[in-house]
Amino acid sequence: MLNANSNWGKITMLPHSDNRNFFRMDVECPARFRIEGSDETAGAIVKNLSGEGLLLWLDHKVEPGTRLSIIIVPGKSITPPLSMVVEVVRSYPLETEEEGNFAAACIIRDKLEAEKLDKDFP
Repeated sequence: MLNANSNWGKITMLPHSDNRNFFRMDVECPARFRIEGSDETAGAIVKNLSGEGLLLWLDHKVEPGTRLSIIIVPGKSITPPLSMVVEVVRSYPLETEEEGNFAAACIIRDKLEAEKLDKDFP
């Protein structure tokens, strides 16, 4: 396993033996999201990230099929935020004492360019 310090916080490359198209990186990064069709925002922790998807830890369950607008804010201002629309494909309760009560596995549907974002996103 490769460990590296970056602007995204702690990053660990996971082994690529799980037949995925892209490597997953373990990250520990705050994010804000809004459920499509809602005006309310909430916080999340991004636990891993790849070219196709990500894993979020949330305070409440989000049903599979739900689309989220999400912004991931890196730990240092030198790296710009990452904004995207994701779709929840799996949601399950966590069996840990750490922050968040549910995990949501998401697939990335669209990357959002900074100039196209609403000033209140999300």
